[in-house]
Amino acid sequence: MSILNLDITKDRCPMTFVKTKLKLEELEPGDTLEILLTAGEPLNNVPRTATEQGYTVLETTLVKENIYKVVIRK
Repeated sequence: MSILNLDITKDRCPMTFVKTKLKLEELEPGDTLEILLTAGEPLNNVPRTATEQGYTVLETTLVKENIYKVVIRK
């Protein structure tokens, strides 16, 4: 199992999920992706869309003001 990281804190929708989707496609079953993103649209849309596509959102944690870490497993 491996852990990939992605920082999309400087990106805006829809690029936030485009970059996330490309990274998720690199995962093997059991791998996780740790994503840093901002509150608002990215925080609302990335976990929801990942879940809709069959991935498991393991956690969403506030890292610092307005920045969250979302952990997704394939």
